[in-house]
Amino acid sequence: MAAYYGERKMAAVVFTVDAKSATGHRPVPNEDVAASCARYPDVLIPFASLDPWRGRAAVRQARRLVTEHGVRGFKFHPSLQAFHPNDPMAYPLYEVIEQLGVPAVFHTGQTGIGAGVPGGGGIRLKYSNPLDLDDVAADFPGLPIVLAHPSFPWQDEALAVATHKPSVYIDLSGWSPKYFPPQLVRYANTLLKDKVLFGSDFPVITPDRWLADFDTLDIKPEVRPLILKENAARLLGLAGPSSQ
Repeated sequence: MAAYYGERKMAAVVFTVDAKSATGHRPVPNEDVAASCARYPDVLIPFASLDPWRGRAAVRQARRLVTEHGVRGFKFHPSLQAFHPNDPMAYPLYEVIEQLGVPAVFHTGQTGIGAGVPGGGGIRLKYSNPLDLDDVAADFPGLPIVLAHPSFPWQDEALAVATHKPSVYIDLSGWSPKYFPPQLVRYANTLLKDKVLFGSDFPVITPDRWLADFDTLDIKPEVRPLILKENAARLLGLAGPSSQ
């Protein structure tokens, strides 16, 4: 992965998803992800994932992952982890992430995980409505929140939250840009030009495919570098001439 992104002069955020409570599957250890990324610090940026149902144990681990392992943010997948993001059960975890000064990325909208299998594999889409994150942004105004993916079927809700709450961003991963809803393109070009982030969802969608399709969108020339690099570099504290 480091070689793939290095050849393209890109950086990549890398993470697993800890959903053991809901699925019974043991995740790849966050420490292993961080150690692997540390070998390629100019290309790979480690994020962690913690099951919010683990309570205080997750809070303690969050601190260690940032202070001892160099983790730069956290990923949540509410549908896979089976929780509403505005459930107070998760608030102690958000509190420590806010204190640590790193962002939290939340999957929003429909997920390909479980799609087409009986019962969707037991995965419930309701947990990934981005409107739940309006509560989180109101209760933790210092926590940078990224709404991952175009939020089908709740795109308007995602745009409303991102325009209303200064700490909320939208990433464009997981969909080919040629399928973006028109209102997402319009807001990315205007009101949210400083809060929309490039992402591909590799290996499901490769950066090459994503960028080729992005080139066909009617995005203003002055907005393209914001989406492709500058917004993310600022959010991750990487802003500077050497950031990718």
